[in-house]
Amino acid sequence: MAKILFINPVIRENEKPAHVPFGMAQLVAICVRAGHQVQVFDANAWRPTDDEILAVLKADEWRVVAIGGLVTTYGFVKKVLRYVKKACPQALTVAGGGFLTPIPHEVMALLPEIDLGVIGEGYVTLPDVLARVDAAEEDWHEIPGLIYRDRDGVCQLTAGRPLLEEVDTLPFPAWDLFPLDIYFRNSGLLLSEEAMLAKRHLGVIASYGCPYRCKYCFHLGLSGEIEIVEGPAGRRLCLTSKRKVRAHSPEYVVAMVAEAKKRFGIDFVSFLDENFAVLAKRKKWFDTFRALWVRAGLRPRCITERRDHDPETCGGIHWGTTAHPAVVTPELLRGFKELGCAHLDYGLESFSDAILTSIDKGSTAKLNAQAVIETMKAGIRPIPNQIIGFPEESFDSIRGNVVAWKKLGIRAYPFFATPYPGSEWYSLFKEKILAQYDHRLEDFLLDLGDATKITAVISSRFNAVELLGLRELMVNLDLRRIDAYERQRESCSTRNP
Repeated sequence: MAKILFINPVIRENEKPAHVPFGMAQLVAICVRAGHQVQVFDANAWRPTDDEILAVLKADEWRVVAIGGLVTTYGFVKKVLRYVKKACPQALTVAGGGFLTPIPHEVMALLPEIDLGVIGEGYVTLPDVLARVDAAEEDWHEIPGLIYRDRDGVCQLTAGRPLLEEVDTLPFPAWDLFPLDIYFRNSGLLLSEEAMLAKRHLGVIASYGCPYRCKYCFHLGLSGEIEIVEGPAGRRLCLTSKRKVRAHSPEYVVAMVAEAKKRFGIDFVSFLDENFAVLAKRKKWFDTFRALWVRAGLRPRCITERRDHDPETCGGIHWGTTAHPAVVTPELLRGFKELGCAHLDYGLESFSDAILTSIDKGSTAKLNAQAVIETMKAGIRPIPNQIIGFPEESFDSIRGNVVAWKKLGIRAYPFFATPYPGSEWYSLFKEKILAQYDHRLEDFLLDLGDATKITAVISSRFNAVELLGLRELMVNLDLRRIDAYERQRESCSTRNP
């Protein structure tokens, strides 16, 4: 059986590692179940020097080196792949995830060190690749969901890989092969009191996909919204309007969390679903989940006994997750609270109806406000994610956000509108993006972060400097200076038509 080294890339060098990579941990578990010899080099946790990276690569005769991550890991992936080819040239390099799937041909051209690229989910594709490796039959054209180099060095897309429908067939993540002690030291999340006081936190996934089609969402190019189509120039990848939600059974989810609690003593869980509330709206699913969660002893004692949270005596599992303002109801929120939900991460994005419509958010300013109010009434902390720099951004939309924050009693630190590969924005504004980087795609990929910093500007009204300044005025709730700046802009445009 193949000897495989999985590499978890560094995500944010300026932040402590806090999240075990769920998807990679699940892929590792799949390979272990198949009988392969698997090791994990968690660079995100260990933050190794270059010499340490080379030492790990030279430590064994790896047959396969697998690496994957979001586009924000591109720089680290690029460096490591060069080391792989230097230290273990015999290894087959397999890459996947958000940095490759939406733009496979471009990434393969930029990174000649990649032998195989996995398009979309790797749950079935990677085992198929490893089976070919074990059989010494490295002919890839019949394996769906790949991009590979043919004998002439030309990159070829294989047929599309259907989504895995029976997700309960997946094993639980191989958390024990990751340095949990490092991650647990950084468990506290500044999102809610319970999350901040957590000592052993893990992220899990209960469902895959989201029914909404927000134009900024890079998941459009990751979770099945892609198809491989035949064209005059051969196969090509395209986004579709298909947004399917696939869910684990309540039994699977509760058993997974209960096992993690028993084995690792976890006290907080983040449901990493794109939109957990959409899953919970399925009444039969959530009713069963709620009953099983309580029966497994996962409901925190402070909830059961109606007292303040004490992390030393609480027992059970507090949790946080994602929600859409158009989905939540007071009843659903009360159900969440009764099970230990501490915070809900809302992609509010804006309190401008015009902007919400333009990005296909599926919400309104009224629904956004209502979700925040009802969440606080339920005793759950709402996390209001917002964006500044929309193509249609205006002083009115900026002002509307600040007014809404004041009225609701919330604060936000907006992300910048970022056209990640895989999003509809990237497709719409590709030429505008590349023009800002002298048509060097790799410079853009290297510059991408978590949207707290500004990269390519897609706003039609504001430049990067203006957006940086306006964000600070928003954070400070400074309507007076926002108004003053608008008047100044208008005065300048009048003098210089």
